Amino acid sequence: MEPEEFDSDVLKEFVLAFKKGKLKPIVKSQPVPKNNKGPVKVVVGKTFDAIVMDPKKDVLIEFYAPWCGHCKKLEPIYTELGKKYKNEKNLVIAKMDATANDVTNDRYKVEGFPTIYFAPRDKKNNPIKFEGGDRDLEHLSKFIEEHATKLSRTKEEL
Repeated sequence: MEPEEFDSDVLKEFVLAFKKGKLKPIVKSQPVPKNNKGPVKVVVGKTFDAIVMDPKKDVLIEFYAPWCGHCKKLEPIYTELGKKYKNEKNLVIAKMDATANDVTNDRYKVEGFPTIYFAPRDKKNNPIKFEGGDRDLEHLSKFIEEHATKLSRTKEEL
Protein backbone atom coordinates (compact mmCIF):
# COMPACT_ATOMS: atom_id res chain seq x y z
CA MET A 1 0.00 0.00 0.00
CA GLU A 2 1.47 3.29 -1.10
CA PRO A 3 -1.20 5.94 -0.63
CA GLU A 4 -0.34 9.59 -1.10
CA GLU A 5 -2.94 10.55 1.49
CA PHE A 6 -3.47 8.12 4.30
CA ASP A 7 -6.73 8.15 6.21
CA SER A 8 -9.35 5.66 7.39
CA ASP A 9 -11.28 5.75 4.06
CA VAL A 10 -8.15 4.94 2.04
CA LEU A 11 -7.30 2.10 4.43
CA LYS A 12 -10.87 0.75 4.27
CA GLU A 13 -10.80 0.75 0.42
CA PHE A 14 -7.45 -1.00 0.46
CA VAL A 15 -8.64 -3.74 2.84
CA LEU A 16 -11.85 -4.30 0.84
CA ALA A 17 -9.90 -4.53 -2.42
CA PHE A 18 -7.48 -6.96 -0.75
CA LYS A 19 -10.32 -9.20 0.48
CA LYS A 20 -11.83 -9.27 -3.04
CA GLY A 21 -8.45 -10.24 -4.52
CA LYS A 22 -8.30 -7.11 -6.64
CA LEU A 23 -4.86 -5.95 -5.55
CA LYS A 24 -1.72 -6.57 -7.54
CA PRO A 25 1.45 -7.07 -5.52
CA ILE A 26 4.22 -4.55 -5.92
CA VAL A 27 7.14 -6.55 -7.33
CA LYS A 28 10.61 -5.06 -7.42
CA SER A 29 11.76 -5.63 -10.98
CA GLN A 30 14.26 -4.41 -13.52
CA PRO A 31 12.74 -3.62 -16.93
CA VAL A 32 11.79 -6.68 -18.99
CA PRO A 33 14.64 -7.25 -21.49
CA LYS A 34 13.71 -6.31 -25.06
CA ASN A 35 16.03 -8.95 -26.53
CA ASN A 36 16.28 -12.16 -24.54
CA LYS A 37 17.58 -14.47 -27.26
CA GLY A 38 21.01 -15.29 -25.76
CA PRO A 39 22.03 -18.73 -24.49
CA VAL A 40 21.19 -17.63 -20.93
CA LYS A 41 17.74 -16.08 -20.47
CA VAL A 42 17.53 -13.02 -18.25
CA VAL A 43 14.77 -13.23 -15.66
CA VAL A 44 13.44 -10.16 -13.83
CA GLY A 45 10.82 -9.86 -11.10
CA LYS A 46 8.01 -9.34 -13.64
CA THR A 47 9.00 -12.39 -15.75
CA PHE A 48 9.86 -14.88 -12.96
CA ASP A 49 6.50 -16.66 -13.12
CA ALA A 50 6.38 -16.73 -16.93
CA ILE A 51 9.89 -18.15 -17.34
CA VAL A 52 10.86 -20.08 -14.21
CA MET A 53 7.39 -21.36 -13.33
CA ASP A 54 6.53 -22.34 -16.94
CA PRO A 55 5.00 -25.83 -16.55
CA LYS A 56 6.20 -26.88 -20.03
CA LYS A 57 9.92 -26.39 -19.39
CA ASP A 58 12.69 -27.43 -17.06
CA VAL A 59 14.59 -24.36 -15.84
CA LEU A 60 18.05 -23.98 -14.32
CA ILE A 61 18.07 -20.58 -12.61
CA GLU A 62 21.06 -18.78 -11.13
CA PHE A 63 20.40 -16.02 -8.62
CA TYR A 64 23.38 -13.70 -8.58
CA ALA A 65 24.64 -10.33 -7.39
CA PRO A 66 26.57 -8.12 -9.87
CA TRP A 67 29.24 -7.34 -7.25
CA CYS A 68 29.80 -10.97 -6.18
CA GLY A 69 33.23 -12.39 -7.03
CA HIS A 70 31.99 -16.01 -7.18
CA CYS A 71 29.22 -14.90 -9.58
CA LYS A 72 31.70 -13.10 -11.85
CA LYS A 73 33.86 -16.24 -11.94
CA LEU A 74 30.79 -18.35 -12.80
CA GLU A 75 29.58 -16.05 -15.61
CA PRO A 76 31.68 -17.50 -18.53
CA ILE A 77 31.03 -21.08 -17.35
CA TYR A 78 27.28 -20.40 -17.10
CA THR A 79 27.26 -18.85 -20.60
CA GLU A 80 29.06 -21.94 -21.91
CA LEU A 81 26.42 -24.11 -20.20
CA GLY A 82 23.70 -22.07 -21.94
CA LYS A 83 25.38 -22.62 -25.31
CA LYS A 84 25.72 -26.35 -24.65
CA TYR A 85 21.97 -26.71 -24.08
CA LYS A 86 20.69 -23.98 -26.42
CA ASN A 87 19.03 -26.49 -28.77
CA GLU A 88 17.06 -28.14 -25.97
CA LYS A 89 13.55 -26.74 -26.45
CA ASN A 90 12.35 -28.18 -23.11
CA LEU A 91 15.18 -26.67 -21.04
CA VAL A 92 15.90 -23.04 -20.14
CA ILE A 93 19.18 -21.84 -18.64
CA ALA A 94 18.38 -18.58 -16.85
CA LYS A 95 19.82 -16.02 -14.46
CA MET A 96 18.39 -13.30 -12.26
CA ASP A 97 20.01 -10.37 -10.45
CA ALA A 98 18.57 -11.10 -7.01
CA THR A 99 19.65 -7.68 -5.71
CA ALA A 100 17.44 -5.79 -8.20
CA ASN A 101 14.46 -8.15 -8.52
CA ASP A 102 12.00 -9.85 -6.20
CA VAL A 103 11.82 -13.63 -6.32
CA THR A 104 8.05 -14.12 -6.43
CA ASN A 105 8.03 -17.70 -5.13
CA ASP A 106 9.15 -18.39 -1.55
CA ARG A 107 10.33 -21.92 -2.44
CA TYR A 108 13.36 -20.31 -4.11
CA LYS A 109 15.32 -19.09 -1.10
CA VAL A 110 18.38 -17.01 -1.85
CA GLU A 111 20.67 -16.71 1.14
CA GLY A 112 24.01 -16.32 -0.65
CA PHE A 113 25.41 -15.75 -4.11
CA PRO A 114 25.34 -17.46 -6.46
CA THR A 115 22.37 -19.69 -5.62
CA ILE A 116 21.35 -22.16 -8.34
CA TYR A 117 18.10 -24.11 -8.53
CA PHE A 118 16.73 -26.63 -11.00
CA ALA A 119 12.97 -26.30 -11.46
CA PRO A 120 11.60 -29.45 -13.14
CA ARG A 121 8.63 -28.74 -15.39
CA ASP A 122 6.36 -31.01 -13.36
CA LYS A 123 7.55 -29.92 -9.87
CA LYS A 124 7.89 -26.14 -9.94
CA ASN A 125 7.15 -25.82 -6.23
CA ASN A 126 9.87 -28.32 -5.34
CA PRO A 127 13.01 -26.89 -6.93
CA ILE A 128 16.29 -28.73 -6.46
CA LYS A 129 19.15 -26.65 -5.09
CA PHE A 130 22.61 -27.16 -6.58
CA GLU A 131 24.86 -27.88 -3.60
CA GLY A 132 28.15 -29.50 -2.89
CA GLY A 133 29.51 -29.76 -6.42
CA ASP A 134 32.07 -27.59 -8.16
CA ARG A 135 30.47 -24.81 -10.19
CA ASP A 136 32.11 -25.92 -13.42
CA LEU A 137 30.72 -27.05 -16.76
CA GLU A 138 31.09 -30.75 -15.93
CA HIS A 139 29.28 -30.66 -12.57
CA LEU A 140 26.53 -28.28 -13.71
CA SER A 141 25.92 -30.42 -16.82
CA LYS A 142 25.77 -33.56 -14.65
CA PHE A 143 23.26 -31.82 -12.36
CA ILE A 144 21.06 -30.92 -15.37
CA GLU A 145 21.30 -34.43 -16.85
CA GLU A 146 20.38 -35.95 -13.50
CA HIS A 147 17.24 -33.85 -12.97
CA ALA A 148 16.00 -32.99 -16.48
CA THR A 149 12.61 -34.44 -17.34
CA LYS A 150 13.04 -34.36 -21.13
CA LEU A 151 16.36 -34.02 -22.96
CA SER A 152 16.71 -34.81 -26.65
CA ARG A 153 20.34 -35.92 -26.28
CA THR A 154 21.38 -39.33 -25.14
CA LYS A 155 24.03 -39.69 -22.45
CA GLU A 156 26.38 -41.40 -24.97
CA GLU A 157 26.49 -38.21 -27.08
CA LEU A 158 27.85 -36.27 -24.11
